[in-house]
Amino acid sequence: MSKLSNIGTIKDILQRHEFQFSKALGQNFLVNPTVCPRIAEMGNAKPGFGIIEIGTGIGVLTVELAQRADKVVCIEIDSRLLPVLEETLADCKNVTVINEDVLKVDLAALIAKEFAGLEVAVCANLPYYITSPIIMELLEARLPIRSITVMVQREAAQRICARPGTREAGAISLAVQYYSEPKLLFPVSRGSFLPAPEVDSCVIRLDVRETPPVDVPDEKLFFRVIRGAFSQRRKTLPNSLSSCFQLPKGDVTALLAECGIPVSARAEQLSIKQFAEIARAFSRLSGT
Repeated sequence: MSKLSNIGTIKDILQRHEFQFSKALGQNFLVNPTVCPRIAEMGNAKPGFGIIEIGTGIGVLTVELAQRADKVVCIEIDSRLLPVLEETLADCKNVTVINEDVLKVDLAALIAKEFAGLEVAVCANLPYYITSPIIMELLEARLPIRSITVMVQREAAQRICARPGTREAGAISLAVQYYSEPKLLFPVSRGSFLPAPEVDSCVIRLDVRETPPVDVPDEKLFFRVIRGAFSQRRKTLPNSLSSCFQLPKGDVTALLAECGIPVSARAEQLSIKQFAEIARAFSRLSGT
């Protein structure tokens, strides 16, 4: 639909279909005509690629993806949008819409079925309340995808892309760094959405790693150490980790000393390599 970037056209479509925005689903549709082409171009929508789009809105980004990529499969949870998308995507013959919750979709099977012979990337304008669960689901599943390009709340983008060892870093930062190389692409103002949210957003891209940057024998233990360290981020590591692992503080202090970590260190000060070393040390202790 050539006029889909026109806000008047968008409002008319929604009104004709009697569509009401759902706060429960965190619906803020991206309608800025200058933003979607940039997301598509920076999100690997190009010949030779298939794109999984999570959350379509009324299809403004979908159209841009379809114009560039070989195939687009959209996963949209809201069935009320299906008749809207039938209208707005009528000219996009390389688009398939699946009415499902992305967290319940077998994405590995979907990729094998829909994208044979293609590279695969993910693009999404994610509801703020479910940003981290979806990103981690995509990364932890180790899907054959090249990148994940998403629009998220600005503060979430800064946390996700924060470099380990910086004050902004958190558990999500380390987890994302383990699976991918995150990049802040560009900011998006709240006025780019309908209805406008109360916060600004940012587009980020996670380039999925072929292999993690550190070698850990037990990933579950590695992430348990990270979560434990950041669970009480104002406390020093001996305090936070002894609480997490139910170990005497002295034992944890000795373990950290073995790893060359100062007893005064806090989680935000550590690199991913240092967390990996702590995890290896914990793995040598019985009962962890």
